[in-house]
Amino acid sequence: MKNRIISYFEIEVRGSRIPVEIVAGITTFMTMAYIIFLQPDILAGLLPGSQPTGMDVKALMVTTCIAAAVGSILMGILANYPIALAPGMGENFFFVSVIAACASPKIGLAGDAAWQTALAIVFVSGIIFLIITILRLRKMIMNIISPSLQYAIAGGIGIFIALLGLRNSGLIVATNQGLFLTSDFHSKTLLIFAIGLLSTAAFQALKIRGGILWGILVGAAAALLLGKIELPSSLVSAPPDISPVFMKMDFASLWAHLHLLIPFILIFTVMDVFDTLGTLVGVGTQAGLMKNNQLPNCEKAFAADACGTVFGAFCGHSTVTSYIESAAGVENGGRTGLTAIVAGLCFIVAIFFSPLIGMIAKYPPPFNPITAPALVIVGAMMLKNVSKISWDDYTESIPAFLILIGIPACTNIGDGLALGLISYPVIKLLTGKGREISWLTYLTGAILLTYLVFLRTI
Repeated sequence: MKNRIISYFEIEVRGSRIPVEIVAGITTFMTMAYIIFLQPDILAGLLPGSQPTGMDVKALMVTTCIAAAVGSILMGILANYPIALAPGMGENFFFVSVIAACASPKIGLAGDAAWQTALAIVFVSGIIFLIITILRLRKMIMNIISPSLQYAIAGGIGIFIALLGLRNSGLIVATNQGLFLTSDFHSKTLLIFAIGLLSTAAFQALKIRGGILWGILVGAAAALLLGKIELPSSLVSAPPDISPVFMKMDFASLWAHLHLLIPFILIFTVMDVFDTLGTLVGVGTQAGLMKNNQLPNCEKAFAADACGTVFGAFCGHSTVTSYIESAAGVENGGRTGLTAIVAGLCFIVAIFFSPLIGMIAKYPPPFNPITAPALVIVGAMMLKNVSKISWDDYTESIPAFLILIGIPACTNIGDGLALGLISYPVIKLLTGKGREISWLTYLTGAILLTYLVFLRTI
């Protein structure tokens, strides 16, 4: 059995070992476990400034785990990539805005019909995504990104991850004027973050396997000692009923208002395509999976992602997509799909151990200094390939820089990619190098320009 696992996942070929893959999978899960608790609140409209949507929070927590588990396991089995999936941040906020649009006077869907129609929209976008993958159009899209842009994507995602970590630690605070260093240096939250960050950095510098995971555990121990979190009274709890959100897609309402809802279908599809594209290239580069500037088996990875979105809609969720937090597992040695499968299995276990997971993932809001250090460290590690960008060739370096700075500035992988991929063909054309790139590069730039203009007007 062990030899079959090693052979199927090419564990030794990729320079890894089964224990390393297991630790990497657990690490990936730990850095993205926050979605278990955040996703239900977002979709139910329970965050400050949101309107309740009517979706059941307890059911959503369980189906978040189920959708993430199925998507991650599919990615591991089909594509053999160390990339875990879960309902995507960004897409979930857009999903809530679609619910609001469905409930608006222009469309007029009342009650549960609004969010059930939004689920149908997500389902259809996933089917379109799958068709694009079957026709191998996404592989063609992968091939239009130059090496410099690929390195920039990895670096941009790294900065984005680190920025999320700093904000999640409380060290950087957001105001109406922008981001600023906090003035409260006496808080226990910052102390926990400092302990976790320095411990994780030391573990990584000493090349201790699972250093990021150990850093999270050190942070959790510090939070316990400082009284910021408490051990749960019970480690195990029965999962709530998922029927309130499972298989609730309203295709009849979607069909009746299709002429008004087509734009939302297209936007969901585009967001998923380019968010996944950015994550696969970024994490794939970090894991050393790129060969001749290509990502092997990319169509299988895209198919797993598309199937994850379709299944996620059945579970009552917005787009399920590849997670940039997978870079944490990669940094801890994860190189194969076994990492993704372990992460997926952890989500299944989390259904029954939600009190224990909640101790770490549900630190008193709005911060979580326990997992924040992992994001900062991973972000730093992902910047190491930026030096490989062709900085002396401005037709390459300027679009690469726009991606590098655009992803964290826009706080959106798809938008950051768009800045670079729109400017790339234009600069090539203006400098007489237009024939160096394919017609697909021009088409992609035009589509993205249309996407950005339309997205900003809905």
